[in-house]
Amino acid sequence: MPKAAPTRAPERLEEVADVALTFGQLMMESGASGRHVEEVAEQVAHGLGAEKLELRLGYASLLVTISRGLEVISQVRKVGPLGVNQRLLHSLCLEAEQIHQGGCTVLEIRAVLARVIEATPRNPDWVVALAVGIACAAFGRLLGVDWVAVGPIFAAAALAQTVRRQLGRRQVNVFLSTAVVAFLGSTVAGLGARWFGSQTVMRDMVVTVLLLVPGVPAFNAQLDILEGRPSLGSARAVWVAMILIFMTAGVWIAQGLLGEGR
Repeated sequence: MPKAAPTRAPERLEEVADVALTFGQLMMESGASGRHVEEVAEQVAHGLGAEKLELRLGYASLLVTISRGLEVISQVRKVGPLGVNQRLLHSLCLEAEQIHQGGCTVLEIRAVLARVIEATPRNPDWVVALAVGIACAAFGRLLGVDWVAVGPIFAAAALAQTVRRQLGRRQVNVFLSTAVVAFLGSTVAGLGARWFGSQTVMRDMVVTVLLLVPGVPAFNAQLDILEGRPSLGSARAVWVAMILIFMTAGVWIAQGLLGEGR
């Protein structure tokens, strides 16, 4: 008689919880909404043999409780600074769908995760700065700045984005960084606009800092509240409000320095 195929031992719940939390953490840090984080974590946990997963989402931490039969385990994971990385989000969602189909081991998944993180491309700093400068200049025209201000806005926004990336790499407080970048961008744009004879200097200075507007976090805050996660949504909304306050402070100081807005 042919030998029966050996039955693979189920994965330890500690390992399953750790992998599910890793996916959840990466999703949070890449700009996912609460619903997407829960969906991906559940797909991963169920694909590894867990019967039930309860995930508590906080702004700076994740708490997961996983059960299988009479076994139950809970783990907590700290979440790092929240950013936006749509490419990594897409890759994580695709991998979670594959894991949900079953047949994967924890070791295989960890190897895949390391490969996905390593292989996810990032645009060079100069490309990002160039794109930000073009975007701010284009928004400026939509908001009515004169043509002579387009060049200063482009240069100031590109410079501000470059400084913003460098401050982020040095782990400078995000709110302090926002104020510094807003002040620098507005000041450079204001001086350049004056030099070229712009008649919309105040508007030029404001348009330059549009790169700091936290669009994705603001959208996620509203979505989380509407989908029944008021604690997470409120925390995100407070963070958005603080960013806007520090951004406004930077522009206000720059305008005061240049004598605009009086």
